[in-house]
Amino acid sequence: MAYIATYAATQGYQVGVLDAEAAGLSVAATIDLINQAAPRWAGFNLLAPTYEISVTIAAALDSDIRVMVGGHHAKAMPAEILTDPRLAHCDALILGEAETRVVELLADHRNRTSLPGVMWLDTVLGTPVTGGRPGTSHHLAPDINSLPFVNREFLAQDPYVADDGRIEANMVGARGCPYDCSFCGAAVSANPDVTIRVRDPLDILAEMHQLRAERQVTAFRFVDDLFLGARRVIDQMMGAFAQARIGEWAVWDATGRINVLHRAPDATLDLLAACGLREVALGIESGSERMLTYIDKRITREMILSVVQRLTSRGIKVKGYFILGFPTETREEMGATVDLIHRLWDLTDNQPGTFRTSVFQFRPYPGTPEWTRLMATGQYTADQLLDYAPVDLGGEEALRGRDEFNFSSGIQFGESSEEEIHQHLADLALAQHARLQGSM
Repeated sequence: MAYIATYAATQGYQVGVLDAEAAGLSVAATIDLINQAAPRWAGFNLLAPTYEISVTIAAALDSDIRVMVGGHHAKAMPAEILTDPRLAHCDALILGEAETRVVELLADHRNRTSLPGVMWLDTVLGTPVTGGRPGTSHHLAPDINSLPFVNREFLAQDPYVADDGRIEANMVGARGCPYDCSFCGAAVSANPDVTIRVRDPLDILAEMHQLRAERQVTAFRFVDDLFLGARRVIDQMMGAFAQARIGEWAVWDATGRINVLHRAPDATLDLLAACGLREVALGIESGSERMLTYIDKRITREMILSVVQRLTSRGIKVKGYFILGFPTETREEMGATVDLIHRLWDLTDNQPGTFRTSVFQFRPYPGTPEWTRLMATGQYTADQLLDYAPVDLGGEEALRGRDEFNFSSGIQFGESSEEEIHQHLADLALAQHARLQGSM
């Protein structure tokens, strides 16, 4: 959203970003605030878990405010969203990256007829239609090196003061993902329109230096899928980081791919540490070899243990993401995931780098390979899979932070019941909290 706002502002438009959650606003207060501002357009990032909140807000806006929507959920279910009566004021649903197309819509909403990947509801036929004409495909994959650096004034909580006292900012180094993890909205099979692009290292370094000079940022978190997800990218980025001596004044975190890091020589991992890499987030997901194959992770338990050991031995922290309750997962396979987490804790207890874990309950997202697989069974309807409800892991302080990230469709997809899954989530969260407290 901030990238879209930044680009539109550079083109001369007045733009604001309202992070209602960060501001602690209720739905009613959010509606009142937007109506008072009376913008020509209101844009919504639609995500499956918060879709009902978004459309409730959109439905209550004054009728002369045009509505545009985008995001993962809009891309996965455009026809269903455009025919939702609560979005009767929606004049544009944008599939994919929206910077340049939003500006065209701000200039004149009638431009939608010539913009690729922009949809709306034909008022006569009552069916969705899509714009586009020859020569406009460049809108689908903007040149990320020519886009302006995101204006942090549009971000309510970035940069921020981290627990270690450093001022930290989030960064995007690439767009798109070449992998096809079955549960992920970024899976390549779910995004055939996305061109995978990596920013030029000099462009990234320029933004880092600007943030240091203007906001005293010395810690960065790369939130994209590819920063440590391809050997070519790693080599290119670390060559530039080493030449710029980033490790002398900054630390940074990034997501990584176990299969890529597993093949990396020791010299590459040494260079990552020397260039300031503080923590790598790894999508491990399961401790079961069969489940790892089922979700198309392209990794093994042996690779997981090796990569975590090699990283932490160099003082690089590792955060491992796991998911419990996958479709077809047996109770024994879930136990293998819990066992792997404990093995990783034990493996890294005496290493200079630490291992921490973040564990979630499986939930199906529209547009993912897993969603397609579940719908193909004929056992579920979209409404059933989308009937998300919050998960209460208990009243202890250590668990409250986990409740925010766990929700459920109320469906048992594997052998283990929801009660068993929630007990594992609570036990692992409490164990992780105790380990963090013990390390302070």
